Amino acid sequence: MRIAWIGLAALAAAACGESEAAVPTLAVSPKLAVEPVAAERLCATHGELHADAGRVHVSDATFRAVAPTSSGDAASLRFTYRGGSPKSRALKSGQMRRQMGLKLRAADGCNLVYVMWRIEPKPGIEIQTKLNPGEHTNAECGTDGYTKVAFVERAAPEIGDAHALEAHLDGDSLTVTIDGEDVWTGKLDGVADLRGQAGLRTDNVSIDAELVTPVDESVKKPACPKHGGDD
Repeated sequence: MRIAWIGLAALAAAACGESEAAVPTLAVSPKLAVEPVAAERLCATHGELHADAGRVHVSDATFRAVAPTSSGDAASLRFTYRGGSPKSRALKSGQMRRQMGLKLRAADGCNLVYVMWRIEPKPGIEIQTKLNPGEHTNAECGTDGYTKVAFVERAAPEIGDAHALEAHLDGDSLTVTIDGEDVWTGKLDGVADLRGQAGLRTDNVSIDAELVTPVDESVKKPACPKHGGDD
C-alpha cells in the first residue's frame, strides 16, 4: 500500500465530446468553500491516482482516499466511466464488485458512511454504514460493522458517460442525487454523532474523477491517515 498526497484535476468531458456531469450544489455552511479538492488536501490510502493531460485517472483494483480538511457531511464525485480496471480483486468478503462512490464522515476505516454506485453484479445505488465503536484499524474491524441501509436499482453507466454522484448528510438524514436528480432520502442509524471527512472509493473500475467537497481552508494539512480498514 502506498500512501501519498495527490490532487484531483477537473474533468474535461465537454472538450472530449462527452456528456457533462451536473454542477454540484453542496450547501453545508456559508463559512465553507465548495470546490474541487486541492492537491495537498487529498490523501490516497489505498492505490494511486494518475494525472494525464490535465485529467486524473483511477485504475487500481482497490482505491481509497479521503480529504482530511473537508467537511464530511457532503461530497460530489464527478466522473467519467472508463470500464473495468486492468486487474481485478475480490473484496475480503470474497465478493467481486465493480463500483465507485463516496465516503462521508469517515472518522477512520472502521467508522464511516458509504454511498456507492455499483456496476456489477447488480447495478444500483447502495447506501451502507460501517460502524465499529472503539475500533479504528483494519486489524481491529476488518469487514465487521457493515449495515446495508438501502439499495436503489439504477442502470450502470456506459463507458464514456460522465455523471455526478452527490450525497449530503444533515444530522442522521441522508440525501443522494445523480446529475441533480434525487435518488434516495432517508435516515441512518448511529451516525448523528459520527465525525470525519469526505472521500472516495472504487473497486475494479477505471474512472477519470473529480471530488468536490465543502473545504475548511483554515485547517492545516494533516498527515495521511494510516488506519485503512475500509474493505
